[in-house]
Amino acid sequence: MQEAFATALDRWPVTGVPDNPRAWLVSAARNKAIDALRRRTRFDARRPELTALAALEESADVLDPPDNRIDDDRLRLVFTCCHPALALEAQVALTLRTLGGLTTDEVARAFLVPPATMAQRLVRAKHKIRAAGIPYRVPPDALLPARVDAVLATVYLIFNEGYAATSGDARVRHDLTGEAIRLGRLLVRLMPNVTEARALLALMLLHDARRDARVDAAGDVVLLEDQDRSRWDRAQIAEGVALTEAALREGGARPYALQAAIAALHAEASAAEETDWRQIAALYRELERAQPTPVVRLNRAVAVGMAEGPAAGLALMEGLDDALPGFHLVPAARADLLRRLGRWPEARAEYRRALEAAPSEPDRRFLSRRLRDVRPDGPPDSP
Repeated sequence: MQEAFATALDRWPVTGVPDNPRAWLVSAARNKAIDALRRRTRFDARRPELTALAALEESADVLDPPDNRIDDDRLRLVFTCCHPALALEAQVALTLRTLGGLTTDEVARAFLVPPATMAQRLVRAKHKIRAAGIPYRVPPDALLPARVDAVLATVYLIFNEGYAATSGDARVRHDLTGEAIRLGRLLVRLMPNVTEARALLALMLLHDARRDARVDAAGDVVLLEDQDRSRWDRAQIAEGVALTEAALREGGARPYALQAAIAALHAEASAAEETDWRQIAALYRELERAQPTPVVRLNRAVAVGMAEGPAAGLALMEGLDDALPGFHLVPAARADLLRRLGRWPEARAEYRRALEAAPSEPDRRFLSRRLRDVRPDGPPDSP
């Protein structure tokens, strides 16, 4: 409760006193208590692993002091875990599980696979480490470039889990987003010539700049088009835009840079109706060429639906249910396009499918509201 009151003293003079101050304080205190319990649980569960890793790192430093410039313990361990002898996906998954504070279920959702499948992959990766005698040792500077792709992916997925939590009662986990941005800044300083490191930092800053407007006082989701843009962090947006422009200029249209450019277009629009959806759709087309994944195609379909009309977006979503089974955002996006077309029965059916698959409580509350809005007898009350 003390932390909740401290947050209120910081925010309310800027945002105004909420309609129900007591409910706001109780909700904020509850979320802070949950975050504290999660941190304590993660630390206690990983105490043996961290002790072993610290011992291994200390012994490695004594026997063979690493020739590198990494002066942050967490980042050193991330580079240590991202060993190129493992497949890229195994490197990232193992690092997320061991150091990122994510559960096996959360790691599985990050890779859009069933938890049992991810558990098997983690076991196989650990077996390979033991069988091949792969050392937990910080690599020298000369070997860092071979690991940077896995490190960037790890940081990005830590941020994603914090930005849109896939479990629990809180929509945003500031402990994860803050740590990912901190690691991103360290990577930029460590490897200033890696343009994708700057692009990733830009992407995280641009998304995180909207943090105060993404949920309401009760912790419920506020869509981008409905957010109070005066609450966005303009200094952070300016930093993210500058980093994006530099990354595009020096490194070209690579995946993180393209995603940062899309986020910049959203961040620079002064109102939802001023969003340049045609340019966003064009950037998603380039991103799909560089990174042809089902998730990119889903995002492109939404952008095309906004730029060219819902029917065009729906056409691009063909086959995504098979490509992303159980991913609640597929039926949720389809439901929104159907709603915009006035096809209420189909929209209700898709919202129900999304609600059944939604992993977190904030997502379920949002989808329940949408389902209520799509009335059987006509158009919804809200856009």
